[in-house]
Amino acid sequence: MSEQISCPNCGTSFNVNEALSGQIEKHYKAEFHKKLKDALEDEKSKMQQQATKSVETQIKELEKENQKQFEENSTLKREKVDVLKKERELNRKEQDLQLEMDKKLLEEQSKIEEQIVKKEQEKFSLERAQWQKKVEDAAKQAEESARKARQGSIQLQGEVQELAIESLLEHEYPFDQIDEVPKGVKGADCIQTVINSSQNICGKIVYESKKTKTFSNGWIEKLKQDQMKCNADIPVLVTQTMPNGMDRFGMVDGVWICGFHEVKSLSLVLRESLLKIQLTKGNQVNKGEKMELLYDYLTSNEFVQVITRIIENYQNMHTQLAKEKTAMTKIWKEREKQIWVVKENLSVLFGSIKGIAGSALDNSDLLELPDIDQN
Repeated sequence: MSEQISCPNCGTSFNVNEALSGQIEKHYKAEFHKKLKDALEDEKSKMQQQATKSVETQIKELEKENQKQFEENSTLKREKVDVLKKERELNRKEQDLQLEMDKKLLEEQSKIEEQIVKKEQEKFSLERAQWQKKVEDAAKQAEESARKARQGSIQLQGEVQELAIESLLEHEYPFDQIDEVPKGVKGADCIQTVINSSQNICGKIVYESKKTKTFSNGWIEKLKQDQMKCNADIPVLVTQTMPNGMDRFGMVDGVWICGFHEVKSLSLVLRESLLKIQLTKGNQVNKGEKMELLYDYLTSNEFVQVITRIIENYQNMHTQLAKEKTAMTKIWKEREKQIWVVKENLSVLFGSIKGIAGSALDNSDLLELPDIDQN
């Protein structure tokens, strides 16, 4: 039997065995590939399952390992906490022990100090008794010395005021003659001889200084007697304590009485009155009548009041001038401070602008340091 077969359509001949073997081979190849694919897929699925199991196993192992490490870390932490607690406890006990030791040392030190203080107190008591005896002896001597010094204190204070009066008169009236009272005249201290511009003697003012706590009316009569001995025209009593009923200068029985702070103004007015009297003496017309009228006026209350007003105005003007000087000095100081503040602020402003602008801004001589050579 022939194995060749012809196609009825195209007439192509082919071998039947070859055709069948090719189809069989194709069939088996397809089946083989399918089985191979199924086998690969099964193997892949198994491998995936095994890999998954392996990963899960590793994860579980890791979790166990982590849990073990966590437990170990927790144990270490607990042990560390226990160690810290024990360390703190030891530190606390050490501090308590140190405090206890310090306390005992302080107690011992206090006992030693008490013993030292007790010995020093005993020693001091003995020394104090000795010094107290010396102080009492010194106090008795000082009291005796003070008693002797008080006897000359009043005289010394009077001499100081006397010298102050002389110095004041010499300074205020350099052309007048200021002399001490002669030794034979007791009580009065100095005499001011008033000299006018023509170098003529116009009269004399006698001054007596008293610096005591009580005023004696006997001083007035005594000074009037000294006035007659010195041939003076006007007597002035300068006292620290004014008579009863007087709180400032005034005239009592023909004697002018004032405090040391009123000597300057009173002497000025009295000197002017002597100058006026001398001027009147130069006019010979009705000389006796004028002298009598002038004397009556100088010894009248009206003259005393006029001089009082003059001196009050003089003192008020002097006080007002001092106040004005003080006020102006304060105003000048305030303005000087304000000018200084303005200048400082200008310097700061210029420096800030100069720091920004640099060399683009010219320097100001007013805001530069002074030249050392010029200084």
